[in-house]
Amino acid sequence: MLDLDEKSITEAVLRTLADAPDSRIRTVLSSLVRHLHDFVRDVDLTESEWAHAIGFLTRTGQKSDDTRQEFILLSDVLGVTMLVDTVNHRRSTGTTENSVQGPFYRAVRPEFSDGADISNGLPGTPLLFHATVVDTTGAPVPGAEFDVWHADSHGHYDSDVPGLDAAAMRGLFRTGPDGTVRIRSIAPAPYPIPDDGPVGELMRATGRPVMRPGHIHVRIAAPGFSTVTTMLFREDDPYLADDPVFGTKRSLLYRRDLREGPDGPFDLVEHTFVLDRLR
Repeated sequence: MLDLDEKSITEAVLRTLADAPDSRIRTVLSSLVRHLHDFVRDVDLTESEWAHAIGFLTRTGQKSDDTRQEFILLSDVLGVTMLVDTVNHRRSTGTTENSVQGPFYRAVRPEFSDGADISNGLPGTPLLFHATVVDTTGAPVPGAEFDVWHADSHGHYDSDVPGLDAAAMRGLFRTGPDGTVRIRSIAPAPYPIPDDGPVGELMRATGRPVMRPGHIHVRIAAPGFSTVTTMLFREDDPYLADDPVFGTKRSLLYRRDLREGPDGPFDLVEHTFVLDRLR
């Protein structure tokens, strides 16, 4: 390893990985080294820029704790989270597309019967979510676990609502014999990603918006089918085209349908989810 230059140092590092006992570690780290070294050469990275990058990553770790993961947020805004999700969920054409799960899913959540209201009395435009779950032939999928969670009319999830000490706007349902489920709640509002840390600095430095379009998270699991974790977005949301975490997809849009009910107006959301059978 004597007399290494800007070209030969890459091969020298790769040789140190050649005997790694785990082949996957060897493959991943070797590719990482190649791409990282190519990046340094491509932009002629300066010492001060590299020091700044290390400081940025250090502060990203320092900002993370039990309730906030700044590295996941960094992964989100760089599109890595969505890319990993896409690579790991390649499905048959016509099935429901995945989207990022986000940090607000809870494995411990209340279970409700069909038609229940999960808003826990919080204010907002009433929403009726009528979902249908089918397979690729159009046959209904009964008994599927149907998780839903979303923000309130101010863009807050239940864990961020002042004075609220119980679950709200989240719950587990099960599809009926016809594959349908009905959920009552309130319409979710757009909200900003946390911008008081290093990721916020990055967003400001690049002139990017921090507002996420309003959305409804859904996770569907049924025996014999691939689990779908996705979200729905209103097609007229003003922040749709600039989602900072790149989670929007055309197939996941819904049209706002404002109806008049006996207790006043409400939003009707209807969507059919198509599950892919396990191979």
